[in-house]
Amino acid sequence: MPCQAGPLLLSTSHSTPEACSTPQSSQPGPAKPGIPRPRAKRSQVVRACDWCRKHRVKCDNHYPCSNCANRGGECSNESMKTASLPLAHREIDRLRQKVQELELELRQERDGRDNLTLNSLSPPELSVSSDMQYTRSLSVPLSFPSSSSRTKNAWGGIRMSTARSPHKTWYGPSSLFYFIGRINNFLDRTLQQPHSPDHMLLDSSSRRLDEPTAAPEEPEPSHHPRADPVAKATYLSPTQEEYFLDLYWQSYHTSLFPVLDEAAFKEHYRSLWTASGNTRKPSALVDIVVAMCMQYGMSMLPAVKQQASVDNTDAAIAGRWHYRRSQTLLARELESPTVSTLQCHLLCCIYLCCGSFQNMADSACGLAVRAAYMLGLHLEPPQTMPQREREMRKRLWWALYVLDSKIGMKLGRPFLLPHLSDATPSLPGDDLETALQSGSHFAPLGDNVTWLSFSLQQSKLFGAARTVHTAFYDQSPDVDDGQTIWDDQRALANHAEFIGPYMKILDEWTAGVPAALKTKRQHDAVPFSTDGVVLDIEPFAPLWLQRQRLLLELMYHHLSVNLYRPFISFGPGSSTVVEEAAMQCAQHAMAVTKITHQVLSTTTLLAGWHEAFQLQWNAALTLVGFVLAHPRATTSATTSITADARQAMDLSVAVFDIFSDSFPIATSAARIMRDLGAKVDFLTQQGREKAVERVSHPVAVVSASSVVPGSALSMPDMSAAAKTWDGALDFGDLNAASMQDVFSMAFAVDEWSNLDSLWPSMDRTIMPEQYAFG
Repeated sequence: MPCQAGPLLLSTSHSTPEACSTPQSSQPGPAKPGIPRPRAKRSQVVRACDWCRKHRVKCDNHYPCSNCANRGGECSNESMKTASLPLAHREIDRLRQKVQELELELRQERDGRDNLTLNSLSPPELSVSSDMQYTRSLSVPLSFPSSSSRTKNAWGGIRMSTARSPHKTWYGPSSLFYFIGRINNFLDRTLQQPHSPDHMLLDSSSRRLDEPTAAPEEPEPSHHPRADPVAKATYLSPTQEEYFLDLYWQSYHTSLFPVLDEAAFKEHYRSLWTASGNTRKPSALVDIVVAMCMQYGMSMLPAVKQQASVDNTDAAIAGRWHYRRSQTLLARELESPTVSTLQCHLLCCIYLCCGSFQNMADSACGLAVRAAYMLGLHLEPPQTMPQREREMRKRLWWALYVLDSKIGMKLGRPFLLPHLSDATPSLPGDDLETALQSGSHFAPLGDNVTWLSFSLQQSKLFGAARTVHTAFYDQSPDVDDGQTIWDDQRALANHAEFIGPYMKILDEWTAGVPAALKTKRQHDAVPFSTDGVVLDIEPFAPLWLQRQRLLLELMYHHLSVNLYRPFISFGPGSSTVVEEAAMQCAQHAMAVTKITHQVLSTTTLLAGWHEAFQLQWNAALTLVGFVLAHPRATTSATTSITADARQAMDLSVAVFDIFSDSFPIATSAARIMRDLGAKVDFLTQQGREKAVERVSHPVAVVSASSVVPGSALSMPDMSAAAKTWDGALDFGDLNAASMQDVFSMAFAVDEWSNLDSLWPSMDRTIMPEQYAFG
């Protein structure tokens, strides 16, 4: 039987090679007789297709293979490729490239989850990366993090009590409280004499009273019910309310958050008055606006007229009766909130912030966030809604975003609202048409810039700053267990290199600010710079516009101070990149101080403005930390900046002296800064004397450990030290007791207000007797 040309059936055929060989004459080419022809090498197959393997027949490397092609069936040989060394090398190179791309993508997602585009901060252009998605596949098993898998607390934090209660609250690494704690720990290590953190708070009224409505003479908390003081409180007359309400539209409305429709609010206010005109119907929104305006209006009065007292007549707690009545009315709207409810929560938060009730403000912000979600403000308003209402909803959401960012970064706590994503509404408009429909009538500023442009630029600024803040603190430092990033200079240097490119985001923001919102400099210097050139304040611009310009620049420097402040390190051997970042922090803090001093000395734009005082206090304590952390400058540039920072400390004292006419607590701030300046000068003199002593008598040098704990030091003349200060500090023989009282006061400045005064007793008045209304 002749051999078939088809595939050899290995399972049934038993023919030998001789039996199936073709005749000799049919072979191509000549063949020598008697010499057997070598057998052809069988072609290698990587893997037989499924059909050939099942039927045990020979397969080939074609696709489809010959057998499947003849039978017209499907072949599984699609993925087969000829194996060769060059192909293997190319595949290895391709996989290596893919691994590098994936590592780069993962690093970018960890470093900055939001690729911020400063040209436009609208959510579609700032979509979050894939790891920000909140949905997960049902096929992924649910798992909870364990204690061993959690990220190490390399950033640290501080717990402290700010009231009479022994319960402590937590403040994160970006907060001023934590920075003061780092300064205090540094002094403890240097002086080798620790002291209790319980001595870091002032003896304010909130630490002396047991409950908010308790009278100062009550030794124990009263458990007996008292009559509601709200019902019997004395409120303002119509004329007085009208006076304070007029302050709102030229201050908070234009220079903070445009969250009210002026025309609608005034119409609502007029509808509340009865026919006699002596009383009005209750309104939570009107009450909180009146409270804010009383707080601001009373702060503009000289301190002599205020007869300042933390217990009952401090300007920062003026209007507390209206605040409490507003809270009482808001309690009825919690189940069915409206836009007015959200506006009240947001304004209550501002009132508490200006009064330095930080934790209460944080809680009020949380209520505002939940109300915003209930109202659906996190979604893009439908096109069927009138444009005026759509824009108001957007302004409310982004005002809440800015407020949440302020509180989160200031206190070092997690944010309540998510960062820029597709789930947030677009930015509100600031064009002329939108401004005309806003309910307020302010003149346009040219180049399509209006009074609403300040709010838009403020939202972009906080979007940029929060991007840097989130990327920085989400980057977990590689340090040992039990250590923070400030215990490892290598890790701190890595973060300094990491944050450098991100800070360019803020620089790009400054380039995008319209010229109409920039305060000019003398000699044509660049706005938003830290060169210290005097401002050229436009004399004939509206007050609200001048304040917008100043607050925008002050907030830019303030956020830069907070972002650079982690690089003020009190450890030895700081790298060059860390020192450069610390110098940037000091330069921005000096810019805040110089701008605030010039404005307060020459204008009334910031008179009574509580936030300006808080920004200055933050800058002043940052300068103290910088001077203490850089006692012996390693470069001439650092030496110059350290000397300038010391001079800026004295300038901040002058700023607080001016602020003391508005805020009684500014007097305490000025006293603290004077004490710190004197201590720094004393340390400078001691360092110089000890350096000379080491050269002259090296054996007689006394170490810091030889100082007797609690021993008193004689303080030499501070003026001589101040005149010869060269930036070199040595803590030498300074004991901890001489510094303890200063930092005790410093810790309490942000918590100076009295919680009890927000819920006053009935026999207390809102204002001094000689300035009482009615």
